[in-house]
Amino acid sequence: MSALQDTQPGCYHCGLPVPSGTRYTAVVLQQPRDMCCHGCQAVAQAIVENGLEDYYRYRTELPKNVEDLVPDELRDLQLYDHPEVQKSFVSVAQDQRKEASLILEGITCAACIWLNERHLRQLPGILQVSINYTSHRARISWDDSQLKLSDILTEIRKLGYHAHPFSAQQQEAMRLKQRKADFRRLAVAGLSAGQVMMIAVALYAGPAQGLEFATAQLLRWFSLVLSIPAMFYAAWPFYQVAWRSLKTGRLGMDVPISLGLITGFAGSIWATFQGVGEVYYDTLTMLIFFLLATRFLERNAREKSVESAENLLRLVPAIASRLNADGQPELVPLIELKTGDLIVCKPGETIAADGVVVAGESSADESLLTGESRPLLKTAGSTVYAGSINYESPLTVRVSALGEETVIASISRLLDRAQAEKPRLTELADHIAAWFTYALLFSVVLIAWVWVQIDTSRVLEIVLTVLVVSCPCALSLAAPAAFAASGSHLVKRGVLLTRGHALEALARVTHVVFDKTGTLTEGRPQLQQTLTFGSLSEAECLRLAASLEQHSEHPYARSFLDAQKLQGEALEQLSDAANKPGRGVTGSLGGKRYYLGNLSLHAVPGQVPALPALDASSTVIWLSDDERYLAAFVMADSLRPHAMALVEALQAKGLVVSILSGDTEAAVQNYARQLGISSWQAASSPEQKLAAIERLQQQGEVIAMVGDGINDAPVLAKAQVSIAMGSGTQMARASGDIVLLSEQLLEIDHAIATSRFTRNVVRENFAWALGYNTLALPFAATGMISPWMAAIGMSVSSLIVVLNALRLR
Repeated sequence: MSALQDTQPGCYHCGLPVPSGTRYTAVVLQQPRDMCCHGCQAVAQAIVENGLEDYYRYRTELPKNVEDLVPDELRDLQLYDHPEVQKSFVSVAQDQRKEASLILEGITCAACIWLNERHLRQLPGILQVSINYTSHRARISWDDSQLKLSDILTEIRKLGYHAHPFSAQQQEAMRLKQRKADFRRLAVAGLSAGQVMMIAVALYAGPAQGLEFATAQLLRWFSLVLSIPAMFYAAWPFYQVAWRSLKTGRLGMDVPISLGLITGFAGSIWATFQGVGEVYYDTLTMLIFFLLATRFLERNAREKSVESAENLLRLVPAIASRLNADGQPELVPLIELKTGDLIVCKPGETIAADGVVVAGESSADESLLTGESRPLLKTAGSTVYAGSINYESPLTVRVSALGEETVIASISRLLDRAQAEKPRLTELADHIAAWFTYALLFSVVLIAWVWVQIDTSRVLEIVLTVLVVSCPCALSLAAPAAFAASGSHLVKRGVLLTRGHALEALARVTHVVFDKTGTLTEGRPQLQQTLTFGSLSEAECLRLAASLEQHSEHPYARSFLDAQKLQGEALEQLSDAANKPGRGVTGSLGGKRYYLGNLSLHAVPGQVPALPALDASSTVIWLSDDERYLAAFVMADSLRPHAMALVEALQAKGLVVSILSGDTEAAVQNYARQLGISSWQAASSPEQKLAAIERLQQQGEVIAMVGDGINDAPVLAKAQVSIAMGSGTQMARASGDIVLLSEQLLEIDHAIATSRFTRNVVRENFAWALGYNTLALPFAATGMISPWMAAIGMSVSSLIVVLNALRLR
């Protein structure tokens, strides 16, 4: 046994400190060992139960990262099937359906994504597979009664890839590791190209300067040696991807690149050994350097598109302060929290879980979740979200959701879904690039045959030039780079794209249809006016009404309580309070009976007081005692801020704006008049709304539907593009192609403007990429440009496409 086993402090499995008050142990090597949490305890027990205690017996140092916590042998077993292990990265749906969030290592191109998705979908029990090329994050749904997670991981490993549970911190570490590796390859290629280019100057100028044959031959050998690091290290990813493409039968743009590199290098080596002919070491090393530089920039641009989502997940802390049975706070790992636990969040700390405030008053910054820059007030009964920051004073929160069930995790899932789905323009670019690759390879064979007839000494030069200059790199980047940049820009503004086609469809919209309640209006009644008829003041009547409503769940009750809270006065405690469904509430105070509701609640002697002219959308609630009417409260839903500005902006863009609502005709007509909307339909059932959308689509309209309720879900699903309000129901958000997290209505106008700008950028990129390839190929085929010119031209073409797309940020 190593000395490590006897001297190790802290958790025996991972080495982290054991929090005070925790009592987790596992019997390892015939002795009880202290563990820091349930997770380590479960893993240690699984290791022992599977007869792998030698992992502890012979290890010489503690694990340095998460992967080291699990010995390699366990990957062939059922460790990841353990419920405690799955707790942090697997969500459980109805029946036996589970969904895991994984990171895939070894992904280098779109062909890797295709291979993994196709293979996994063939497995019995797999329900859905979605892999994000940008983040290398996979979401896999399966039936746990037919298939285990360990089986899925084994199948991925058989393909030559490695999958492990998703962690935002771990993914960031993996991304930094990949970035360093890319930079090392770029540096090696740059150094190699720089040295070879200096030698090439001498070789090019040699004949005119009287360079001797022996010296020229020596310089060629130096060039060969200096180009080896670039050819066999820096360019290795190109060969890997090309080989996988050939194995799967999907030829990508790395195939002509690899053919060009291998052909040029082989020809140059032959010329070096023979001492005759041209060598292209300078062209090859320069091509590798330019390609790696372009892809390095393109990878950084793609990673920016998922940065907002990953930032969200990194917000959630790893530990939380939980109140124990004695009401004392104790630090515990997040994995130990359960729904219903009470946690304390101090000022300046990040809230660890979704929950409801039970004590305290403070404000919270939810800007990264919603795009709302102002801190929001949080009091008892307020909902708080994991990842938001508490500001002024401590809050005691009852946990309502953890891990994959939190709002922050659901936003991340929606982002993943959007990024995994390809817009139509991106798929079109992929198809064109694929066919172009086949056409290019056929053209190379044909051009080579023609030049064999014309001048065999130039065949290698022409073939290399054609392969390099016509690589469809720019074409493949034309759409993805633009959509990634615009998606990243919109997320920062609180506009979440949940479907891949959303931005493309939004650019084609001709007609915007709004549900009224909860979209154009706040969706809840607010006190607009108080009219008094007796000796009591407005403030006294409001306090009496709020006191009557304090135990009611009716929407009007919240309106009275919110209005009273602004006055800052305490409520009265009434006796004999009673709720009369459909009519109102009653209660007694100081021996007097009071009534709050509609006119049918209580018949007051005398005539009902006359009221001034009110909007058709208003509702009147009466306050009375046994003898007279005391006050009338005028309630109405109010327009959202910027609703009128949004409608004006949309109409200025030439879009038709309509309202489809289930509200009364008088109410809808009133709001339509205020907003300047001439096309509206009231008292509509979900079926009638759906029929109205279908009629508009039959007339050739491209519909964007904005809604927030359960009854809006079918209409949202029917429209070409749907926008759901962030405060809407879960069903509406699930049906929305776009979710407006910030609920700033003017962001709808900005999203439409961004989508049109994106469409224009994609068209510009397509025009440039196709134009460049069309023009460059004839020049290369006729020998009018040299290989080094082809290398620069192809790299600059790709760089222009990426830089043009970055304008969207």
